[in-house]
Amino acid sequence: MNSKYPILFTAATFIILLTSLVLANSKTNWVLEVFPILIGFPVLFFTYRKFRFTDLVYALLIIHFIILAVGAVYTYAEVPLGYWMQDWFGFSRNNYDKIGHFARGFIPALLARELLIRTSPLRPGKWLAFIVLCVCLAISAFYEIIEWWVAAVQGASAEEFLGTQGYIWDAQSDMLFALIGAACALLLFSRYQNRAIARLSSVV
Repeated sequence: MNSKYPILFTAATFIILLTSLVLANSKTNWVLEVFPILIGFPVLFFTYRKFRFTDLVYALLIIHFIILAVGAVYTYAEVPLGYWMQDWFGFSRNNYDKIGHFARGFIPALLARELLIRTSPLRPGKWLAFIVLCVCLAISAFYEIIEWWVAAVQGASAEEFLGTQGYIWDAQSDMLFALIGAACALLLFSRYQNRAIARLSSVV
């Protein structure tokens, strides 16, 4: 475990937030898009001494923060990478938001998995994987509910945050991508995470 985590993780997070705030086209949309960071980072920081995650989780969280911050700068429907993907693959819309929702399943899956392994009777196996997938799908569904609340309050002005781009199945496809992301995380990183947890347990 990197003992410099508090400095590195904090510095990286503040650089991401400040840079994206300065570059953001809409400050209101910026707040809406990065609020998971604004809520999650203080929790991670102030609970670090009592419960620190593996380096894997912290590294993936920084990647997730970057994905969220890029969406906050441009709005998800206007991110240049999404337009490049549209040209490369012939998509009918800017699909950068699907990268965001894939990450919203991928990273929380490993965070939830580690939390459950270390704080509950659950052990690596089918039941743990099933519960983690359910947790990630629930998180994704709750996020869609938040988007609905924002739309109900702001009306047409919420379009930048919603980023549906006229796609009527946007919410459902967002949840599907989060579920796919969670499944990919479990398939690709479960064994590595098990070893990382074992190493961390030996030094804590």
